[in-house]
Amino acid sequence: MIKIICVGKIKEKYLTELINDYYERISKYHKIDIIEVKDDDNLNNETNNILKVLNEKDYNIALCIDGINYDSISLAKHINNLFNYHSNLVFIIGGSNGLSEKIINLCNEKISFSNLTFPHGLFRGILLEQIYRSFKINNNECYHK
Repeated sequence: MIKIICVGKIKEKYLTELINDYYERISKYHKIDIIEVKDDDNLNNETNNILKVLNEKDYNIALCIDGINYDSISLAKHINNLFNYHSNLVFIIGGSNGLSEKIINLCNEKISFSNLTFPHGLFRGILLEQIYRSFKINNNECYHK
């Protein structure tokens, strides 16, 4: 199963449509769950909200600027390889304050999509698109480049 733990709810209709579209596409390949936790101006509160849904037995991936950068093909291979050893992959998206060191230290790895900072909702859509692209690549299916 793929789990995406994210801080906050999506308010914009266009982002909800984007996220739902890729969620449905991914669902044809693999079970996926998006877990939204309450956002908070206090990073400690957000950390506690994430900890309530985080399972240390899963393969947890912190999404942060100082993580490993993959291209799409390398990410697809990496995800495919991880599923050989782990039944649950969990991607964790922090709120506007990022992820606390406590959460990052509980993760198996850190992945970065860019040195840029993205709006929370847009990044959720980007992550889902890359997960979908990974399934298309791993299944040798045509998808735009």
